[in-house]
Amino acid sequence: MASTSDIKKGLVIHFNNDLYSIIEFMHVKPGKGAAFVRTKLKSLTTGKVLDNTFPSGAKFDTARVERRKYQYLYKDDSGYNFMNMETFEQIALQEEMLTNPHFLQDGAEVEMLIHAETEQVLTCELPPNVVLEVTYTEPGLKGDTATNAMKPATVTGGAEVMVPLFINEGDKIKIDTSSGSYMERAK
Repeated sequence: MASTSDIKKGLVIHFNNDLYSIIEFMHVKPGKGAAFVRTKLKSLTTGKVLDNTFPSGAKFDTARVERRKYQYLYKDDSGYNFMNMETFEQIALQEEMLTNPHFLQDGAEVEMLIHAETEQVLTCELPPNVVLEVTYTEPGLKGDTATNAMKPATVTGGAEVMVPLFINEGDKIKIDTSSGSYMERAK
């Protein structure tokens, strides 16, 4: 059992017959009335995000989870295949379990959140950013840089990303895997 004083980002709790991860929280002490904790919870089974307020001192059950490093191997009919970096055992995940799977590269290291009691994979987190090569993009027009104009570009793996006009085919770019947006040109 844990209480509201134990709340921190990333904590996994049992709530409403489901497992939720705490995305963000804020302890609030209004001038009048009792203190409370305002949280944003993400369901690890459905992916839905909900806002919830816990009164100060409320108790809830925490789930025992482990973070394990896996390496992406390949994709086939059974899904995306990963190998545990310590035990070398392989598992396959369906596309729904991954956020932005088109940014995965062979050999990429990912971190999986696994329920310790059931050995069930809860989430698969890609690295925060990846460097990919632009395979196709239209040439940018000269002198059209007064605004933050963007154009579509296809990168290795087939994903389409909006990039600035100065990016050309063959350039390597850094992409934020959570939002799928262009960050900067890589060297």
